[in-house]
Amino acid sequence: MTLSISLIIIIITCLISFTALNNYGQLDKLSLQPYMVKNYKQYYRFITSGFVHADYSHLLFNMLTLYFFGSSVENYVFLGLFHSKWIYIAYYLLGIIVANIPSYIKQQNNVNYSSLGASGAISAVVFTAILISPWTPIYLFFAIKLPAVIYGALFLVISAYLSRKGGGNVNHDAHLWGALFGLVFPLLFHPELGTQFIYMLTHRSMFGQ
Repeated sequence: MTLSISLIIIIITCLISFTALNNYGQLDKLSLQPYMVKNYKQYYRFITSGFVHADYSHLLFNMLTLYFFGSSVENYVFLGLFHSKWIYIAYYLLGIIVANIPSYIKQQNNVNYSSLGASGAISAVVFTAILISPWTPIYLFFAIKLPAVIYGALFLVISAYLSRKGGGNVNHDAHLWGALFGLVFPLLFHPELGTQFIYMLTHRSMFGQ
């Protein structure tokens, strides 16, 4: 049995999130606050914000998504193509950082802005999984079955809507930028995945082969 990096990330994230949800001071210290990053050089927030969550439902949704999608990305892409599951760690952390950069640029002078969550990295994992297998069925509420590529499109549309609507401290922009990172990162090193994706997309349908 090989070591599951995704499971380790889930355990660490849950431990940190549980602790922070019971300690507002810690939650505040670990969240992404662009003003604090810019003026006090607290660059660590780009990463630590991905290990704390707004509430237990936010944490559960992200960790369940990582659990269901992480293994295929970890094993097929990083073990199979990169020949190292440890690169998956760098990919996951970069997903958090890259997804946070647009919010930092937009909100760096806003002393009241704060966001948190693993949304960027989770979106990256989801869209890398879509890249390698777009028609894999995703079950919603144990009843509705959608192809991964359709799920991904709806995911982006809903995230864009919530981002425009605003409110709360969940960084919905991170979903969009994390998704883009999840597509670009593997294609930079293995562009053949793009050809493979187009082939699978055009030679299969949501109704099967």
